[in-house]
Amino acid sequence: MTTTRSRAERAAQARAAEAQLTADGIDGVVFGWVDNAGLTRVKSVPLAQLEHAAQYGVGALPCFDVSLVDDSFTTTPSSTGPMGDLRLVPDLDRLTPLAAQPGWAWAPADRYTQDGTPHPGCQRDFARRVTEAVERRGLSVRAGIEIEWVVADAAGDPATAGPGYGMTRFIEHSDYLREVLRALTGQGLDVLQLHPEYAAGQFEVSVAAEGPVEAADTTMLVRHTIRAVSIRHGLRVSYAPVFTEGEIGNGGHLHLSLWRQGRNLGNGGPGRHGLHPDAEHFFAGVLAELPALLALGAPSVASYLRLVPSRFAGAYRCWGLENREAALRLIAGSTAGQANAEFKCFDATANPYLAIGGVLAAGLAGLDAGLPLPPETRSDPATLDSVERLPASLPETADAYEKSALLRQALGAELYEAVLAVRRAESELFATHTDADLIEAVRWRY
Repeated sequence: MTTTRSRAERAAQARAAEAQLTADGIDGVVFGWVDNAGLTRVKSVPLAQLEHAAQYGVGALPCFDVSLVDDSFTTTPSSTGPMGDLRLVPDLDRLTPLAAQPGWAWAPADRYTQDGTPHPGCQRDFARRVTEAVERRGLSVRAGIEIEWVVADAAGDPATAGPGYGMTRFIEHSDYLREVLRALTGQGLDVLQLHPEYAAGQFEVSVAAEGPVEAADTTMLVRHTIRAVSIRHGLRVSYAPVFTEGEIGNGGHLHLSLWRQGRNLGNGGPGRHGLHPDAEHFFAGVLAELPALLALGAPSVASYLRLVPSRFAGAYRCWGLENREAALRLIAGSTAGQANAEFKCFDATANPYLAIGGVLAAGLAGLDAGLPLPPETRSDPATLDSVERLPASLPETADAYEKSALLRQALGAELYEAVLAVRRAESELFATHTDADLIEAVRWRY
């Protein structure tokens, strides 16, 4: 990654990139990061400033570590309010001209302190650190996040009410979807599926699995691209957990597979459904920590309007082969390389770096402890008294997170405390909202 290089190496890379971007008609570069409320924040520079930014970064307020979904702020023992500054350093390995925003390129950014050391609150650095811990055990991870969104018209109503997964909806928006597809593939992304989803106005796209940090980067890029294409078609986009009260919402399902020496550990092993022992221990670790992990993967108050039984949201702390009501759905895949686990309880309000990093940390803990995978749930868990329901509100999730020594150690005290502070503050912010008021308050924030 770019940020592991010296300043001189980053400068040389930026000069080479600038020459190509100039030829491509690019005028400026956007640097993006995701805060602890799940909102994408950006700064940009003209192309002539790319070399300087690659060497030294651009300024970024540290108070965004404790920013809320409504742009207000909370505090932690380590937060400095309006004092201090950080440096956003773009990762030029992911520098991408934006197909739906002519003249602009994009790169994800890492956050550094003024003295050039990684910021303890940098979520992308957290995901990188946990990934490196996985690799030190001789393992690798392939990951991807499904992107679901609702398109709305200028009045804010779903742009189509055609049947879920229906051809009617696809035909009504075929030109729009074709441009989404062209923009994504034009940016070098390997699109696997693009289709209408269940709720009114809802669509979904899936891209090929990558390394953990790369998958989180791609999630950001895909969401930006969809929004930009939508605007060009006179449409509005919402990734919020629930767009319409009482309907199925937008998920951000995390797909993950564990590998050793080129072998997928989700297939061909002696365990249930071909799982290798390391994969069983890893997934057991995630299940054990799942209530606390929701603070990273289902982090908004509105997440819990989506995370309810009988809506394919994975509201139960269990696993099962192709069980779409289980939080952990095991997918056998049509080939050995496609076997993976899908974490269905996550949504698009999650910071993808936190969600992926937290799952990896919990999985490693399960692997190190040799945790046994619990019995499989082979039917709808809503019909079984023996299956535990996941937390039904953000305050419940925040309580579980606050008790998690594992996540405190993995995230580091500063990032851990910032996440907790944001969860507590947003719980208080929306404590008196009705469901309808809550949906309205966050619908266009994501």
